[in-house]
Amino acid sequence: MATKLFKLVIDAVTTTDTDINPEIDKYFYELREDERTADTVTIPATQFTDDTGNVMTGDLTTATADNGYYMLFINGVLQQSSLYTVSGDGSQVVITDAATIPVGAPITLVVTNFAPVSDSDTTVTT
Repeated sequence: MATKLFKLVIDAVTTTDTDINPEIDKYFYELREDERTADTVTIPATQFTDDTGNVMTGDLTTATADNGYYMLFINGVLQQSSLYTVSGDGSQVVITDAATIPVGAPITLVVTNFAPVSDSDTTVTT
């Protein structure tokens, strides 16, 4: 008898459910002239208030690498990410090209991080 390769015949169906679980923190600030140096505004974390109106006593939440992001609004207008940086430890926000931002302008930083959880179920039939 000649050699023959035997193969299994299996059907499998996998269903995956994923919850993205966004965690969103919002921080608010009104521009003060003393935090502007030439064309740059540097805002210490302790100058922001959180979403419940409490003054920050520590650092801001930072965006998780590859799983989070920042949005900065000045006077209600979303800014390009190249115009600002949030320090790696969340201790300050630096806005460049800021000479025309009026004193008292509301500045809002939104930090969104995701904590996804997935559950898969595979059914094998023969």
